[in-house]
Amino acid sequence: MRTTWDIFCNVVDNYGDIGIAWRLARGLAGEHGLAVRLWVDDLHAFHRIWPAINPDAAEQSCEGVAVRAWRTPFAAAVPAQVVIDAFGCALPESYLAAMSERSPPPVWINLEYLSAEPWVAEHHGLPSPHPRLPLTRYFFFPGYTAETGGLLVEADLAGRRAAFVRAGTAAFWRRIGLDMPQANELRVSLFAYENPALPGLLDAWAADARPITCLVPEGRIIPQLAAWLAVADARAGEAYRRGALRLHILPFLNQDAYDHLLWACDLNFVRGEDSCVRAQWAARPLVWQAYPQPDEAHWDKLDALLAHYLEGLNQEAAHAVSGMWRHWNGMSDVDDMAACWAAWRAHQVAIEAHAANWCDRLGLAGRLTGKLVDFAENKIKCGVFSNS
Repeated sequence: MRTTWDIFCNVVDNYGDIGIAWRLARGLAGEHGLAVRLWVDDLHAFHRIWPAINPDAAEQSCEGVAVRAWRTPFAAAVPAQVVIDAFGCALPESYLAAMSERSPPPVWINLEYLSAEPWVAEHHGLPSPHPRLPLTRYFFFPGYTAETGGLLVEADLAGRRAAFVRAGTAAFWRRIGLDMPQANELRVSLFAYENPALPGLLDAWAADARPITCLVPEGRIIPQLAAWLAVADARAGEAYRRGALRLHILPFLNQDAYDHLLWACDLNFVRGEDSCVRAQWAARPLVWQAYPQPDEAHWDKLDALLAHYLEGLNQEAAHAVSGMWRHWNGMSDVDDMAACWAAWRAHQVAIEAHAANWCDRLGLAGRLTGKLVDFAENKIKCGVFSNS
């Protein structure tokens, strides 16, 4: 009998949570043959990243995953053998009570956000007893070292990316209405939160000596682009030119199409967790915008990732990457954006080679799905789960 898994996802204010939960569910079902239910409280957001999802259906099946609408009040459901609350979302009280009545209870895992900070390895896998119920929740931390929960990636991703780069880029550019890039043209994807550094970046691109084409999926940054362009609105399908810069607004992309965009571009500006990880697996240079947190706590996360990411890169190129990342995240100890961009351009060749090497090194941390399965199965072996 296949091991059963329940994944609960509470969509907050962006698409990263559901994006990660969906990749995880697909991987557990498709690569490990598990019976996976994915409970989501906002199917409309889910539909944006995966259009096959019916946002009005209480129950549906997609990609081998049983998708359930997480509604209030929560309908009675028999808990799975393994229960994941993604990013600490609070499980329904009735479901928790049902978990506590199982003997032995399910393996309960709190999937945490990804971080490169050193403390992650120390806390990975630690138990936390429930204050009232006979349940134990385990903290599972994705990370960049073998001592953590590893990174979310499909087993065949490298092969699919190589096949796309070899034979699929021309068709991709045609699908979004562009010709193949010119020999000296830089193509950049821009997926970002609102950012006061954006006008300076756009100014630097417009003043560049070589052509730059920027592809912007629909999102929160569009009003800022419109303000910089001095237009009333900017919509998907529209294109603008200023100096060396061409801006193309793209419709919101599903997960697979967004991967293709990352693989096709020469440089990717990304935000949050899911797009950051996908950009790293794309083997292309990236600039990461961490999700803003109170008291600038996200700056520690950015510096921790930079410490890993810059290993092996020569000092000047590392300074160029660090300056761009830090300025883009509002850190004050760096030069203006024009200087940051000039430094990045001066070391572009080294930065591109490093991005490819970094992608190869990411695998040393292990795959999140495999580590989750191993962790859960080891816990299950301690007792027999009853399906009665």
